[in-house]
Amino acid sequence: MEEKDFLACCGSKKFAEEMTSSGPFANLDQAVDAARDIWFNKVDVNGWLEAFATHPQIGQNPSAKHPSDTNAHYPPCLQELSDWNARYWKKFGFVFLICASGRTASEILAELKRRYPNRSIVELEIAAQEEMKITELRLAKLFSTQVKAASISSQNRKTAAKKAGDRVSMIGAHLTATSEASAGKTLQISPRTCPPITTHVLDIARGSPAAGIEVPLEMWKGNQPCPLFGKEDVGGWVLEGSSITDKDGRIGQLMSMIDALNPGICKISFNTGKYCPSGFFPYVSIMFEIRESQKWEHFHVPLLLSPFSFSSY
Repeated sequence: MEEKDFLACCGSKKFAEEMTSSGPFANLDQAVDAARDIWFNKVDVNGWLEAFATHPQIGQNPSAKHPSDTNAHYPPCLQELSDWNARYWKKFGFVFLICASGRTASEILAELKRRYPNRSIVELEIAAQEEMKITELRLAKLFSTQVKAASISSQNRKTAAKKAGDRVSMIGAHLTATSEASAGKTLQISPRTCPPITTHVLDIARGSPAAGIEVPLEMWKGNQPCPLFGKEDVGGWVLEGSSITDKDGRIGQLMSMIDALNPGICKISFNTGKYCPSGFFPYVSIMFEIRESQKWEHFHVPLLLSPFSFSSY
């Protein structure tokens, strides 16, 4: 797959370049994992806005470059939706973005109204998440097309081999079967293409990413299966890694690049007290569980710092 293919999935040039460099991908899941890591950890805000700008307003006809996977099909006479789109653009400076597949016009309008009161930094994060949903749909279409093309090509090769003679055909079939079996085994254990756990910290009070926050990641190794609410848990947590948020509020690699995560309880903490000594919370911790069925997944744990984080109101 070429850079233009990934640019058609997401309108950020940085995204397309990084996806091209990270490929080739053995399957769709591997490509999606890489896409999430690149979009949330390597593409900056300018890249997000570049991608947003390639989308038409909800309800308008989509461009030929990006067909209708971002727009639901609804009547063109919905003046209220058009009016709210204009209000949204005026407030935030970018198009209202939502993965509209399967949604009705009334559902889209209700969601637009619900999100309109958000602060700009919050809405930017939500729009970025919606962009990734759209990108994943487009990647699925891209891989589906590639698989169909490969299937046709494979059938043509088999036909040509058959004409070469029975013996050559038998040898070719044997080699093909061996190759497919080997490839199948490889796909079952695909190497991870992005850090398994990431985060992004946005400071709503200041309207900017939160840089310089210490972020340790720990895993529960106590005597109990999991930490109990209201009980002491000293000695039960084991440090897996740590990092510091950069100027975009993102972290580096929190832990070793492993294929499968160990199931269990994780805790990711944020040293908000050092970030803002006059704030209300000395630190913030978020606990979550990784189940056996989720050990191959990517976990993104964002944090939004509100004005209440820095006062006792």
